[in-house]
Amino acid sequence: MSHLAPLISDLALILVCAGITTLIFKKLKQPLVLGYIVAGFLCSPHFQFTPSVTDEASMRVWSEIGVIFLLFALGLDFSFKKMLKAGSSVVIAACSIIFCMILIGMFVGWTFGWGRMDCLFLGGMLAMSSTTIIFKAFDDMGLRQQRFAGIVLSILVLEDILAIVLMVMLSTLAVSKNFEGGEMAYSIVKLVFFLVLWFVVGIYLIPLFLRRVRGLMSNETLLIVSLALCFGMVVLAAKVGFSPAFGAFVMGSILSETVDSEHIEHLVSPVKDLFGAIFFVSVGMMVDPAMIVEYIGPIIVIVLAILFGQTIFGTGGVLLSGQPLKIAVQCGFSLTQIGEFAFIIASLGVSLGVTSHFLYPIVVAVSVITTFLTPYMIRLSGPAYRFVDARLPRFWKELLQRYSAGTSTVNHQNNWRRFLTAVLRVVLIFSVLSIAVMVLSFNLFLPLFVAALGEFWGNVAGAVVTIVLISPFLRAMIMKKNHSIEFKALWADSRYNRAPLISVILLRIILGIGFIVYIVDHLFQASTALVVGISLVLVLLMIFSRFLKKQSIGMERTFVQNLRSKEARKAYLGERQPEYAGRLLDRDLHLSDFLVPSDSLWGGKTLKELDLGRKYGVHVASIIRGTHRLNIPGGDCRIFPGDTLQVIGTDEQLSAFAARVDEVSGHYSDDDFMKREMSLKQFAVVAGSPFCGRTIRESGIRNKYRCLVVGVELKKEASLHKPDVSLPLMEGDIVWVVGEQEDLKRLFVANEPGRLEKEEPDE
Repeated sequence: MSHLAPLISDLALILVCAGITTLIFKKLKQPLVLGYIVAGFLCSPHFQFTPSVTDEASMRVWSEIGVIFLLFALGLDFSFKKMLKAGSSVVIAACSIIFCMILIGMFVGWTFGWGRMDCLFLGGMLAMSSTTIIFKAFDDMGLRQQRFAGIVLSILVLEDILAIVLMVMLSTLAVSKNFEGGEMAYSIVKLVFFLVLWFVVGIYLIPLFLRRVRGLMSNETLLIVSLALCFGMVVLAAKVGFSPAFGAFVMGSILSETVDSEHIEHLVSPVKDLFGAIFFVSVGMMVDPAMIVEYIGPIIVIVLAILFGQTIFGTGGVLLSGQPLKIAVQCGFSLTQIGEFAFIIASLGVSLGVTSHFLYPIVVAVSVITTFLTPYMIRLSGPAYRFVDARLPRFWKELLQRYSAGTSTVNHQNNWRRFLTAVLRVVLIFSVLSIAVMVLSFNLFLPLFVAALGEFWGNVAGAVVTIVLISPFLRAMIMKKNHSIEFKALWADSRYNRAPLISVILLRIILGIGFIVYIVDHLFQASTALVVGISLVLVLLMIFSRFLKKQSIGMERTFVQNLRSKEARKAYLGERQPEYAGRLLDRDLHLSDFLVPSDSLWGGKTLKELDLGRKYGVHVASIIRGTHRLNIPGGDCRIFPGDTLQVIGTDEQLSAFAARVDEVSGHYSDDDFMKREMSLKQFAVVAGSPFCGRTIRESGIRNKYRCLVVGVELKKEASLHKPDVSLPLMEGDIVWVVGEQEDLKRLFVANEPGRLEKEEPDE
């Protein structure tokens, strides 16, 4: 009898239990996450009536892989660019909710006398609502299209991204075991540094790599390459002191900006589902009924803290962001649960060994309870709003209305703010890149040069290589935005602006000199004046170097193209509107897409023949045909069924055009379909028939009578032959034809003697 490894038998047990429970929960229309947790409980040693997992250490490793895949998939769906584009109202609401719920969690833990790290991790768990559970609840209740649902989902997106930052901070605090301001500041700077470095380098290099090897990519190789990039970043993140999940999220966010992101997400999804299921099953294995009974008091208190905390502070945060009272109440009542990230943060505390053993099962129990209560809390939002609205003083109602209306006004940033923001962004990015190159050069190239050339000449070679490598970054850091529209406007607007503008340039030059000074001073013992003089000369050479200017512009152009490639491709294929569409709103014009139906009467006609501009006042900006796009089509361009027309016009013009697009399709009754039915018939060429002695081509059976000859039985051979269009038909031949009923009748009438002479000759 062959021996089966415990890992395989445990995996079989987990998947069997997970398969059965998820089918049951799917039938009950409950979240699958709860099914996985129940499956984990059934597989755990705490449940005596079923077999139990024997190799728990291996299961923990598999669950860690599950967290990596979950965060990688989250990064593929949500990018850093989405966070930067999130509206200020969503940012205000999400940050307010997270901050208040962390304080509530810490306060609840403190009241029970728990340790400092337990309180802090509990606050982090309570701060994150469940995206999966809320999304499922909205879908089941038919609320996805409502306005408050869109706001809630936007808040959840931002919460998921901020949860990654929170995990990094909690990991740092757990390792350092102190709450000093200096340590926190160092952690934040370190986080920002590596985020900028990985994002900029990743967006620059990875799309170029994928573009170069696209011809070699199959589904299998793309999956392997994507997972290689993911786990490579996982290892790199762990090396620099971050959690592996953070590295997976960062790589997912980088890949989400590539044109292959949706394909990668589709390929990774089955793997993510498998390991994600194992992770949630491992969560269920931590559930100890005896411990839940022992801590039933804290569980109930935490559930109440989530229900009341999220309804109050969730509503308050959305109100603070400028939304009306009804929307705010609906949002607050929808966020009253915890889910996936609570488990991930709890597992982080367990893996780091900084949280107590009772915290994990408590959080699981709280999550199960709040998940079941979610639909009822969403339904309760309506009565709660009516209750509050009926008892709210008129003064407060008017104040809230004015506040929500005031936040919708557009606040145009002045030129100074735009210019300084752009300069700070440029300085931050290129400073991070320069520092990264210096660290790489000092730790990789310099030891090689010293070993090969000796200490002095090795240091000289190391300094030259380092300065050459960072020179494009230093030039861009100094010169970028010095010729921007904002700079020119400020310079021309007032002479009092010129001194501050020159000061900004000088500060950037001094910063560039500082980088060179550090490199030279680090490698050589020289006087300060000499070092500064050499650095100044080198910086001036960089500023006036046309080669470096071309290099920095080329790198920036490549980065921007990679960053915008996904949106540009979607706009090209018509999956999203082009950027100029938003600017048309100021002119009361809109860009709308219209699909030409497959049975459209417009098919095959040119734009000149349709004359859409004169008839409806609209203009066709683009025609999208499959993966091809024709911009600004001419009058001779033909429309084909299945084309997507991107049309510009006012609301009234587009409405009239849309009505006409819907009307051009032919509508047929059942009688029409019956008449168009094709039949196979036969007729004999009788004596005196006009077809007698004529070839099939000359007879006009196809062109005039719209029937098709499929076979001929020759009288002299009495067998069916393939039709020969040059073969003359003779008396007694039987002709097999296919056609519509009316056409066949006309053909049979024409077969009568003398009928062909009465018809017009076939051309």
